[in-house]
Amino acid sequence: MTVTSLRAQENVEDSRWETAVRCIKKYEGWHGPEHHPYVAYGHRIRKGEKFPARLTESEGDSILRKDLKEMCALFRHLGKDSLLVACLAYQVGPYKLLGYGKMLKSTLIRKLEAGNRDIYADFIRYCYYKGKKISSIERRRKEEYRLLFVP
Repeated sequence: MTVTSLRAQENVEDSRWETAVRCIKKYEGWHGPEHHPYVAYGHRIRKGEKFPARLTESEGDSILRKDLKEMCALFRHLGKDSLLVACLAYQVGPYKLLGYGKMLKSTLIRKLEAGNRDIYADFIRYCYYKGKKISSIERRRKEEYRLLFVP
């Protein structure tokens, strides 16, 4: 690969990253003190973390990017699908996808790990809250897939 093509690939990846950040911000919205234990763009406050009562947008952006980077690292083994799955995990939690204890690994992750990238239906299925299909979450999943899935 040439230096020019490497730079072009990095620009595409940077663009996808920024798209993912914008998409999360759009659908999460801002979480102020009234949304405790969530702050900024949906960051769940962890044990031992301290945040000021009022965060700036810049601080919230930094928190979101740090969280998304952590999610991407969890799903790095999925290659070009890691960012898409990280965005999903940002909202639903990584253990809902990776499994934990008696909770099994999701079909979505099992398919991707097996090399099956026919995941649209599995991805969109994450649009339920308390057993009820939520149209705004379904719209979010469709937009994330359209913007971040790399054929």
